Amino acid sequence: MFKSLKLVILIFMVIPFSYGLEQDHAPHETRAEKGTEVLGRILGNDQKSILKKLVDLSPEMTRWVVFFAYGEVVSRTQLALRTRELATVAALTAMGTAEPQLKTHIGMALNAGTTASEIRETIMQITVYADFPAGLNGIRVVRDVFKEKEIKES
Repeated sequence: MFKSLKLVILIFMVIPFSYGLEQDHAPHETRAEKGTEVLGRILGNDQKSILKKLVDLSPEMTRWVVFFAYGEVVSRTQLALRTRELATVAALTAMGTAEPQLKTHIGMALNAGTTASEIRETIMQITVYADFPAGLNGIRVVRDVFKEKEIKES
């Protein structure tokens, strides 16, 4: 058992460093700050209520979301937040099983500067590659979010 444990440690800890593949991770405080800042920008006024729901569901998962998803990935500068949110809306629509998250990310996409028509077109586009039931469900969620936020489409 100890031999296999040593092998796992060697593979995941030693070998990447010897080939220059080490991860350049920010300290926990920095990731938490970056994640919280990004979430604040795209959650807007809903930040406290959404984070409270997530903490009530799972404090540990909330830490993962803030530290990793937003502190390490979404905070990267290679894509604009609005582009990242449109990609997220497309992925959640294609999954077809994440309606609450899709609803939240449609709101976040709007807060990140996307237009109502861009969100609708993103879902239309992904429908071709995902499936029509998932796309129709995504369009229904869009309609519900737009109605709730009193957004009129042109």
